[in-house]
Amino acid sequence: MRSLRLALVVILAVAGTWAITARAQSQHPFGQPSASQPQPASQVKAVPGSRAQGWLSQGRSEVVARHGIVATSDPLAAQAGLDILRQGGNAIDAAVATGAMLDVTSQNDTGIGGDLFAIVWVAREKKLYALSAAGWAPAGWTPEFFAKLGVKQVPGSGVNAATVPGAVAGYDALLTRFGTMSFKETFARAAQVAEEGWGLAERRHGDLLNSVKGLNADVDSKAIFLDGANAPPLYGIIRNPNLAKALRLLQAQGKDAFYKGPIADAIVAKVKAGGGVMTLDDLASYAPEWVEPITTSYHGYDIFQLPPPGQGFAALEMLNILEVCMPKLGVNLAALGPSDPTYWHMMVEAKKLAYADLLAKNGDPKFSQVPVAQLISKAHAATLCGKIDPGKAAAPTTTGGMDGGTIYLTTADRWGNMVSLVHSVFSVYGSRATVGPYGFVLHNRGSAFSLDPKHPNVVAPRKRPFHSIIAGFVMKDGEPLMAFGNMGGSVQPETHAQHMVNVIDHGMNVQMTTDAARFTHNQNNNTLSLEHNLFNLVGKALEAKGHKVRAVDGGAVGGYQGILFSRDPRMPAPVFDRISVTEDRPVNGIYRAGSDHRKDGQAVGW
Repeated sequence: MRSLRLALVVILAVAGTWAITARAQSQHPFGQPSASQPQPASQVKAVPGSRAQGWLSQGRSEVVARHGIVATSDPLAAQAGLDILRQGGNAIDAAVATGAMLDVTSQNDTGIGGDLFAIVWVAREKKLYALSAAGWAPAGWTPEFFAKLGVKQVPGSGVNAATVPGAVAGYDALLTRFGTMSFKETFARAAQVAEEGWGLAERRHGDLLNSVKGLNADVDSKAIFLDGANAPPLYGIIRNPNLAKALRLLQAQGKDAFYKGPIADAIVAKVKAGGGVMTLDDLASYAPEWVEPITTSYHGYDIFQLPPPGQGFAALEMLNILEVCMPKLGVNLAALGPSDPTYWHMMVEAKKLAYADLLAKNGDPKFSQVPVAQLISKAHAATLCGKIDPGKAAAPTTTGGMDGGTIYLTTADRWGNMVSLVHSVFSVYGSRATVGPYGFVLHNRGSAFSLDPKHPNVVAPRKRPFHSIIAGFVMKDGEPLMAFGNMGGSVQPETHAQHMVNVIDHGMNVQMTTDAARFTHNQNNNTLSLEHNLFNLVGKALEAKGHKVRAVDGGAVGGYQGILFSRDPRMPAPVFDRISVTEDRPVNGIYRAGSDHRKDGQAVGW
């Protein structure tokens, strides 16, 4: 009996010790946030693991599929697009559904109050189309209007930063010309999520934390996006029933609800209450444009962009400079590789030259003569080679540049259609002026206008401003190859060029190109920003060449998505018809997709 009592005492003592010590040692188990540490994962000291195959630093494998594929910066949006593909919709339908979901979950970057551009490969016609849904300035916007406001530049926030939103008209144009569904089907999932709520992930939570002051300045923004006067907590449930109401109206009434109906009334009321001059006619008269894509070749591949007022021609010019000038300077980028300081020096110097032309000459071609054909010619690139010193960094001859937040998405279907789409409210939460009854923020795209009367981008009534958002596409021998894009503001042309050098010259796959480190260069202060590992590798050597270098995290270089199509020549091209639309027939080849680990999204396929 005594031994039994002793045994019980020992057991109880051990149990008591266990009860005392068996507690989570972390203040934030399972990454749960607290008021003192809203993003606790940032405090964990650890190193990343390694893959077992391929490039060991690649964050994840490409997604491979044959029936349809979607890549974007939000998982719910990628799944919304995939659902449409599974229901028999095509890549155009899926792109609109994906974009609509991003309009709900990603208003830090985009929304129905923003603009949209797209490049579409239409398999039946074997033709590439480009859509510009860039909104125009109100008829009352003149340099004199802003002079009366007492400002030296178009404001970056408030209603006088907002041009007419073009995105909804862009969605309608895509579906009307090439889709098989309407807003009723493509907006359904987005409206449901806006009503039911969704979880707030790390990146968007970070944007909210940094935007609290600006959002508090607008009573409607505060009510829609904040929890009282503060950012909602990480992993909190976010709802936007007012935005759901707008989406339901669009499902029932189409784009007219936005440009001529109750949403238009609410936009004009918001603008006028803030001292703006946008009218119902500014909205009702607006229409997007189908435009001819612009192109150049790079080492045997045809790269496509949209024309001005977008900045896509700078990516083409940069690639031309690299192709034409590097041999003249005795440099082979493929041989050097991205671990060599000279490689990065040449990339940056080419960027400076391309952006000098961009910042001096870009504007709305309906108002200004933009010499695009000359700027993207090989002959023009050849005239610039002498401005590159392989041993010394140059100062930019033209300064400028824009920040901005953006979403990029790409879709492809089993009939061979592919969409490259970019959509934005420009700055994080755009103008910070929210149309309260319908739960969306107006973009601040008007802030990209110049007030210099001699500049091609000077503000004028019904003119479209310099646009930072661009969508890319690659073809080979007349066949579609890759849809790709890299969101962000002024980083977009330089990152487009970096991705093309990665995949064409270095043989990186469509996931590896985004997992590899990137640079961005500020044309205003001539600062070269390198992601941390790249800075550690080549930063000192680039400083020795005269670059002003700093280390940055991944937020500085934007976020990429890409889809590659590898056609199987043994298989006939798929046929689109109403009989086979619901049948499970794969495309005549393989889709491969990648998605940037710097953002919250993913590539998905079936």
